[in-house]
Amino acid sequence: MTILLAPMEGLLDFVLRDILTRVGGVDRCVSEFIRVTNTLLPEQVFTRVVPELLNGGCTFAGVPVRPQLLGSDPVCLAENAARLAALGPPGIDLNFGCPAKTVNRHGGGAALLDEPELLLAIAAAVCRAVPAEMPVSAKMRLGVHDDSRALECALALEAGGASELVVHARTKADAYRPPAYWERIADIRAVVRIPVVANGEIWNVQDALRCRAVSGCDSLMLGRGMVSDPGLALAVQAAMASPVQHPAINWATLLPFIAEFWRLVCTRLERRQQAGRLKQWLNFLRRHHPEAELAYGALRTLSEPADIDRWLALQ
Repeated sequence: MTILLAPMEGLLDFVLRDILTRVGGVDRCVSEFIRVTNTLLPEQVFTRVVPELLNGGCTFAGVPVRPQLLGSDPVCLAENAARLAALGPPGIDLNFGCPAKTVNRHGGGAALLDEPELLLAIAAAVCRAVPAEMPVSAKMRLGVHDDSRALECALALEAGGASELVVHARTKADAYRPPAYWERIADIRAVVRIPVVANGEIWNVQDALRCRAVSGCDSLMLGRGMVSDPGLALAVQAAMASPVQHPAINWATLLPFIAEFWRLVCTRLERRQQAGRLKQWLNFLRRHHPEAELAYGALRTLSEPADIDRWLALQ
């Protein structure tokens, strides 16, 4: 079982990646997307989104991070991939899964799933541009409005040289509405020869076990489920190893990680972002930890870092 931490624009950035990989259970991360339009980006753009590039391509806990590129121009993506590859990442990922209207309107993310021939051209151009030993993976959804071209898209990415495929088991039109159609991942697995990773609606260990059974995938990508329950990857790994129940990470165990997250937020992000980022994570944690409900209520109206520092000191 390999567990990947999902890219989530505006949420799962390098700070939260750092903390969640310290909790444990995650084997690899994919960064939030780096948008490529018609320019060759300077190195500092890559290191700003993925500062792990300055740490051997790994988080503080030693978990490798693949930077993710998003765009629709094969030549421009290839040029940027070559520059990114020179920074020594453990791999490069391509985004064909983002459902955001602002992204899709400019020809990126899941909008490209109506053009399998373009997917092939992008994957092939990027693979040619980077060293042969550098993995190039891709993340896709099942389609734009329906899943009728899902197999065609997967085969195109494989033909272009992608070494691994993460499939978010919903269409662009589905956005993040349940359910996730894990059985369609099994259909994709049946036609490609590269490894396939299942993604979508994995909130707990039971979901992970069902997803594995339905999709046939030995690898899973966790997103919102991991943000809501930072112990999820550890629990899934333990469940795969043994049917014996393993205790979940409780609030007392999680508090030091929340405090470290706040320290990193205050160190690495602009002041105007700091309080909001902590509240954002607590809002997700409310789904799994009742104590987060109380914490969110206590901090909801606070915006001064000093006030939040005082609250954390009392926990």
